[in-house]
Amino acid sequence: MSRDARQTRTMQRETKPRFADHLYHPGPDNPFPGIWALQRRLGHAIPHRLGSNEGLDMPHQALRQHFGDVMVEHAYCYGDAEAFGLRQRLVHHYGFELDNLLVDAGCDSLLALTLRATAPAGTTVISSAGTYPTFGYFAKGQGCRLVEVDYQESTSQLAPDLDALARAAHQHRARLVYLANPDNPTGHLHAPDSIECLRRELPKDCWLLLDEAYHDFRDDADHPDFRRALPGVIRCRTLSKAHGLAGLRVGFAIAQPDVIAMLQKVRIHYAVSALSLAAAEVVLDHPEESRRHIQDVMDRREKLAAHFRRLGGNVLDSATNFIGIRLANADLASQVQADLLQEGKLVARAAHPALGHVLRITALEDALVPGRLTRIEQAIDPGQ
Repeated sequence: MSRDARQTRTMQRETKPRFADHLYHPGPDNPFPGIWALQRRLGHAIPHRLGSNEGLDMPHQALRQHFGDVMVEHAYCYGDAEAFGLRQRLVHHYGFELDNLLVDAGCDSLLALTLRATAPAGTTVISSAGTYPTFGYFAKGQGCRLVEVDYQESTSQLAPDLDALARAAHQHRARLVYLANPDNPTGHLHAPDSIECLRRELPKDCWLLLDEAYHDFRDDADHPDFRRALPGVIRCRTLSKAHGLAGLRVGFAIAQPDVIAMLQKVRIHYAVSALSLAAAEVVLDHPEESRRHIQDVMDRREKLAAHFRRLGGNVLDSATNFIGIRLANADLASQVQADLLQEGKLVARAAHPALGHVLRITALEDALVPGRLTRIEQAIDPGQ
């Protein structure tokens, strides 16, 4: 490489978010793009699969009896590593560009993938103190230094502090800032212009990783702004919540094509099973069912919030499929959670000390059954 080329590459790294240094060299390339990609390149089917070392002769009588023949057909072979059919459906469903999408095994896998590509061991990453803990778990496991900033707290909300996140990124020379939007576990929602403002305020060489797992439950989910891939931003979504596929692990990242290409370098190419891909395609081929489910969830969320507010509960504003209730202190919240668990009822409590006083309740029909959450009602109003 010439001196001018090296200087140009150095300048490029200094003026935009950086990947892990080793990814700027040629490769690594996926050694197993798979038969589906090969068929697309050839333009014809390959009916005789004699070289992929799959268990194609396995009778699978037990699976057929339990799940049926259709399911078994997806058990034999590796899935499409490029998830081409699913990405086509995501384009149709959400309005993305095909080259802006990467499919992986759920939103969690995408968080780990992004860290692997952008934040090597020893680099600093930033998040809110008490946000979705899996990000911090992955960051620490990779050897990153995790810096957390406090939420902004008011009467009706606990909000990730965007200004504080930006200040921390500059102060600690962070490689990446993580933001769940809508937030988990508080449910808070930041508007698109606030997100774009945050990106502008971050250091130029710092990534913004947006966890949009609950995107479908926000009122403006169909806004055209969400179809764009933003420079310096990697957005992660999932089919676990709004589309009900949590057990099959299907998620997707939205980023510019050059970013997608870098993520592909460190991705486990068959992380999403053939069955998961097929199921996701079926669900997206019937969008009316998901739309109906999303509306039902939002209706239940508002009913649940209204119920606890009538009792005097401090209910957080939410744009997700759950509500958060602030109790007087973390000890009370811990006791209420334990009491409910003893009754066979599981509600979530934030593990981080900063949010230990918050209980999270999923907006299921079961949560609206009278008497189901009496222990929380008593904690809100002890005289009840």
